[in-house]
Amino acid sequence: MFSADSDSVKMSARFDERCAAHNPADGRVLRREGAFMRSAEVAMEPTKEMVYIVDDDPRVREALSSLLRASGKRVRIFSSGQDFLDFRREDSCACLILDLKMPGLGGLDVQRSITAKTSIPLIFITGRGDIPSTVTAMKGGAIDFLTKPVDEAALLASIEKALRQDRANRKEGIEHARLVTRYESLTPREREVLPLLVSGLLNKQVAFELGITEYTVQIHRGHIMRKMEADSFATLVKLAAKLKLESAGAPNRNT
Repeated sequence: MFSADSDSVKMSARFDERCAAHNPADGRVLRREGAFMRSAEVAMEPTKEMVYIVDDDPRVREALSSLLRASGKRVRIFSSGQDFLDFRREDSCACLILDLKMPGLGGLDVQRSITAKTSIPLIFITGRGDIPSTVTAMKGGAIDFLTKPVDEAALLASIEKALRQDRANRKEGIEHARLVTRYESLTPREREVLPLLVSGLLNKQVAFELGITEYTVQIHRGHIMRKMEADSFATLVKLAAKLKLESAGAPNRNT
């Protein structure tokens, strides 16, 4: 029986001294955030990528495993959909090769269970496919739908496509988490000023809405630009759009 290396990616706990030096008051947050980001980036390294195979036919499992290992892939195999769902996956870029028709939970059942909780690119394989199942699988976000016997070149191409997608999704997640961390470094007042500014109001209009001076708005604006790491106001608008910030209307006017 094939046994893949299942050592988990170790979390880096080293503190980012440079971040702490810039903002000592946020040391605890930056330590936690920095360790998380470094761990997430390590998980995106090609050597950490994993291909999971779920198929009730041991011959198919072994054949696919041998092919992928010969191609330099790390592989973990499962004989049933439930076994895969019960398995605690590594935090790494991955994709899943999933048989459509299996005893117990079928491929589509596994797909629904996965998408309800997490995300992993799926490649369906089947010897008994049908058009409705194919449509359902693709609408559910499957990368590809291949028939047995599987063409090796087509399978390897689908796997590379799936891993690229997972890398892109993870990179986007890391960047968004960093953006949220920068936003959370803003003071409550700066969080009031930001959506008003990016909505197109002038400094004096923001000042009127908040019942503060225009000079105070200018000070807040400078702090916001620095904390959000925006090199221009246009960049700040784009960052706010990613955070889906909206002005809640005219707030209470107290300084």
